[in-house]
Amino acid sequence: MDRIFIKVYVPMLEKIYDVWIPAHKKIYNIIILLVKAINELNEGYYMPQKMPLLYDKITAERFDINITVKESTIRSGAEIILI
Repeated sequence: MDRIFIKVYVPMLEKIYDVWIPAHKKIYNIIILLVKAINELNEGYYMPQKMPLLYDKITAERFDINITVKESTIRSGAEIILI
């Protein structure tokens, strides 16, 4: 299984997380996994009202939730914003 190392910035919490994500999963599933993990790390304080989206921190491009990570422009070392 291919994994990609990324930095995820969560403005709602003003925190950055270093995470490994599977390259073969759809971005939609990655968002769900990130929300669960961040919620757990913050003892239940991260509970967005609606499904957050992923953006490239440098280009501000929103990632399509229907493609896999491998099909996107996300590469190891990418900085991503979860809003």
